[in-house]
Order: sequence, then C-alpha cells, then structure tokens
Amino acid sequence: MPVAETLERATAHLLSLQSPEGWWKGDLETNVTMDAEDLLLREFLGVRTADQTRATAAWIRSQQRADGTWATFHGGPPELSTTVEAYVALRLAGDTPDAPHMQAAARYVRESGGIAATRVFTRIWLALFGWWPWDRLPELPPEILFLPRWAPLNIYAFGQWARQTIVPLTVVSAHRPVRPGPFTLTELHTDPADPHRVRPLAPAATWDGLFQRLDRLMHHYHRYAVRPLRRVALARAGRWIVDRQEADGCWGGIQPPAVYSLIALHLLGYGLDHPVMKAGMDAFDGFTVHTEDGRRWLEACQSPVWDTCLATVALRDAGLPADHPALVRAADWMLGEEITTPGDWSVKRPRLAPGGWAFEFQNDTYPDIDDTAEVVLALRRVAHPEPARLTGAVRRGVEWSLGMQSRNGAWGAFDVDNTSPLPNKLPFCDFGEVIDPPSADVTAHVVEMLAEVGRARDPRTLRGVAWLLENQEPDGSWFGRWGTNYIYGTGSVLPALVAAGIEQDHPAVRRAVHWLESRQNPDGGWGEDMRSYDDPATWAGRGDSTASQTAWALMALLAAGEGPDGAHSAAVERGVRWLARTQRPDGTWDEPQFTGTGFPWDFSINYHLYRLVFPVTALGRYVTGQPVGAGVGGHRAGTSLHGTTSGGER
Repeated sequence: MPVAETLERATAHLLSLQSPEGWWKGDLETNVTMDAEDLLLREFLGVRTADQTRATAAWIRSQQRADGTWATFHGGPPELSTTVEAYVALRLAGDTPDAPHMQAAARYVRESGGIAATRVFTRIWLALFGWWPWDRLPELPPEILFLPRWAPLNIYAFGQWARQTIVPLTVVSAHRPVRPGPFTLTELHTDPADPHRVRPLAPAATWDGLFQRLDRLMHHYHRYAVRPLRRVALARAGRWIVDRQEADGCWGGIQPPAVYSLIALHLLGYGLDHPVMKAGMDAFDGFTVHTEDGRRWLEACQSPVWDTCLATVALRDAGLPADHPALVRAADWMLGEEITTPGDWSVKRPRLAPGGWAFEFQNDTYPDIDDTAEVVLALRRVAHPEPARLTGAVRRGVEWSLGMQSRNGAWGAFDVDNTSPLPNKLPFCDFGEVIDPPSADVTAHVVEMLAEVGRARDPRTLRGVAWLLENQEPDGSWFGRWGTNYIYGTGSVLPALVAAGIEQDHPAVRRAVHWLESRQNPDGGWGEDMRSYDDPATWAGRGDSTASQTAWALMALLAAGEGPDGAHSAAVERGVRWLARTQRPDGTWDEPQFTGTGFPWDFSINYHLYRLVFPVTALGRYVTGQPVGAGVGGHRAGTSLHGTTSGGER
C-alpha cells in the first residue's frame, strides 16, 4: 500500500475522533485493581449496587488469564497483589471459592506466599474489612505533616502522586477502621492457622533493617500518641486533602489519591451527602467505561491534554495547514486549559510565576513539565486567530518550565529536585516509584520545546543537552521513564538533540541509530515488552512489534537523517512498510500491548490513542519531511518568541 494512502487514512481517522470542544482523548487502560478497588470502596462506604457489581465483575472475569491469574499488562506474567484484589472483588460479586476459576486463582495465591506476600496497598484494603490485622501493616502517622520542608521524609520529599496518596492514608492508618467483610479469605493463606506471621527483621545496618525498626517505633507511637497532637494532625490532613480537590471532584486526576481521600474524609466525619464527598464519588462516573457487551471498567486517569497536544503535532506533521479548523479548535481548547495559579510545585519555587498545563481535564494543583513542553510545541504549530493570546500562553509555559529545571540540568515531571532516596526505603512505600527524579524523556521534550522557541543556545538548554548526552546508556539508548522503555526514551531524545543543534553525525546520535537498527524485529517493526524495566538485559528494545513503538523508532531515525528516501537506512523503509502493512481498514492499528508507563514495572498503561497518533506523526515526517516547526502564527521553525533566530537551530 502506498505510504501516502496509509497516512491519509490514519489522518482522517484521527480527525474523526476529535470532540466538538476541540480535544482528543483515548481510553487509558491499566489493570483490574482499579475495578476491584472501586467495588471495595463502594462496599466500605455502603453504596455498592448490584448493577455496578455485575458489570464490573464481568470485566474482571474477562481479564483473567487461562491459568486463573491476573497480570498488570497484556501478555505479562501473573501478579500476586492484582490477583488477590481481583479474587476478593469477585467474591463480593458472589463468585464462590469452589468455582474452577476461583480455585485456580486461590491456588496461585497460596503458591506465591498468600496474602502475607502482597503489597502494602492490597493489605490495607483487606484490613478495612478485617481480612488483615492493622498492626501487621507499616505505620505512617499523620504527624508527618508537621515535618518542616527541609526535614527528611517531609511530605514534599515524595512525588506528587505519592504525597496525594500518603496524606489520606495517614488518616486511614490512624483510625484503623474495620467494616467486617461478608466472608472469610482463609483459602488465600499459606497457613490458615498462622496467617499473619511476622517477617524477620533485616540486619540493622541495612536501610531495610533501619526502616523496619523505625516502623516498630511508629507502631509504639500509635498506641501512645499524644491525643491533642493527633487531633491537630488529623485536622491538618483533612484540610490538606480538601484544599487539593479539583473542580471535577477528583484528586490529582488519578485513582489512588481519589479513593483514599474519600475513605479518609469519611473517617473524619464527612457524610456521603457532603458536597466534597458527592463530588468525589461523581468524579468516578467520568472515569467509567461501559463496553457494548455490558461490562464496566475504570480508567486510572484521563489524558485529554496529552492526547490533544500529541494529536495536534501529528496532524501538522501530516500536512494539515496551520489554520485548519480542527487545529484551531484544538489550540483554543488547550489555551483554555492553561494553569495560571500556584500549586504544590511552588513549595520549592515560591517566586516562580505559574504557567503550564496538566495531563487531565481538571488538575490545577499539579501541572506537569512534560505536558507543558508538548503543548507549547503544539501551539507553535497552529495559526490561531488570537496570536497575542497564544504567544502569552507559550511564553508563560516556557518560563515556568525553565524555572522548574533541577540542579543537575534536567527536568522531572512535576517537581524540582525531588530525588531523595529515603521515601523509597519506607516499608509503607512498596507500591511503585514514590519520587520524581529527572528523566531523559521529559528532559528531551523540554529541550525540543526550548529549541523550537529560539532558545537552543540558552545556557539552561545547553545544560539539559549535556545531561542527556551524559545519561545515554552504554549501548546507545536512553531509559524511558514515562513510556516503554528504551525505545521511548531514544525516540524522545534523538529529535530533541538534533533540534537543539547536535549534528546528525555526532557519536551519541550514531550510537543511538545503531542501537535502534539492532533492535528492529524481523517483520520490520519495533516493540519492547514491559519486562525491560525488570530485566533490561533480556528485554531492552525487545518485544512484539507495535504501532506506537515502531513510530517512536522511526521518529528517532528520521531525526538522525536516516531517511525519508531510505538512502541511509533500510530500517526506515522496513518500518514504514510494517506500518502500512498492518494498518486496519479504518485507518488505525491494533495494539493490545501496553506501551505507556506509570511506575516502571509496577504500573503499566495502554494509551489507546498512542497506536494512532504516533504513527501519524512518524509517517507524516516521512512523507512531508522533518517536523513542522511552525512558530507562533505560522512562522518558520527556529524563530524565537521575540522574533529572532538563535544559532544551533534546525
């Protein structure tokens, strides 16, 4: 099939998905713990309905593997905590322990160490119903909110997603509520006679041993806490939670803070009819996906800003004119989503003026640097009828991003210098990454943005470039924090380096090209399994070919000068042919694989729009040339916000 026809069909399909308001949003698929915890939350609050339970249980059953287990990503290995939570949700739905699918799940749980071997979050959910004792859980008291910001383990030492989760959990931990469950779970224990066996302490000279002993002190403190101080701490935690509820009723636009905040506030006396609680529960309706066959599942988050800026970039690179009505609507919507109020980020940057974008529909407390960079790149490609409005938003986004640069010259996602190793050592924090250190992919997107607005030679941009060059892996790739994994990192960094003035024959560029070519699958595509986070020696750059990861590889190779005529790299031609050959008749691609990352290895994401938006970008750059750097109001790439061109630009 001619590549131009492939691109035309994909472009038409992408345009057809735009909302009347101007945004795009694909489903954000994770794993069944979202659905299981939704039922458990409703059971705890006493609002679970038969219809919700039936539809959710049908979805959970549909995701069970042939061996009776559940995984956290498509094709992944069984995962203990996910299987336990899914099993308990099905018990709530009426599935009996002697049913074959339940027996298979319970057998796996016992063989894997039983409930005692699950993560802390899972055991917290079970403790709410008396299925696990609270005194066998790590302790984190609400008095942590009294720690000054310079102190280790103060609440701002945690990443934004972690602090929003931990604060309500300190309330839950302090109250230790039990609403007795309607059944027992003895079948999930390795030894029902001694199900809560205490694990031996690690050596005192190790981090694990130190924090385990600290946890024992915290348990002692729970029994003898100064009650007036505890009341003040709980009240402060309650205010902290309420102050961070977003306009749509959610917290941070993500599921974990939302469910635990609702439980915490309920324990603090907020009734179900309280406006804060009602808004919080109603927010879950917007996260709910109903399938045509009557199943129900929940998105962990929603990604309209991210999807919209990526779609805008893709459509411009595919050849749509800068004043196309769809692009103008998209830009107008993105401009309306700009965040101009301070958030938690201002704790470390109190003098920095706000300006940026979040990931979700409503999340003014937590704009992120990655979205801001990509939104600026998108806005610069659109000829908006109010150029001054667009220019102002771009300038604010650029200045805010520059102000969020970490000491080492790179950028994290939400915070500055959020790099303390201590939060990850806490026994409480075994649910995934809890800090937000700088990453190659976010840094690359900021560098690309700064180059686009004429700041390629800015010393801060140069520090970002130097950090990227210093953090290239020995094999030539870059680690991908927010996408899977080395293909995503490399696909982000190469276009940024070239945009910032690094020559295509630079040794770092050549090493990356060689790595990508060495990872191309025999079918011509690229793919990388989530297991590359756990076992990079085996899986880095390896996996079934996917449309999104093939596109990332092509974007990197095209930026490095390996095409589009194929004179330099047959790999580009083979990759393009793979996309053309595997395209569906409706213009998109099938992609059940998970190629997005929440927490490396611990929380994986299938962004349903990735399979379309990135192939459109890659094919557009192949057909029409290098990325379209339109500049504000349609000026050429490299023009600065002040109308001059800086050296080192493409």
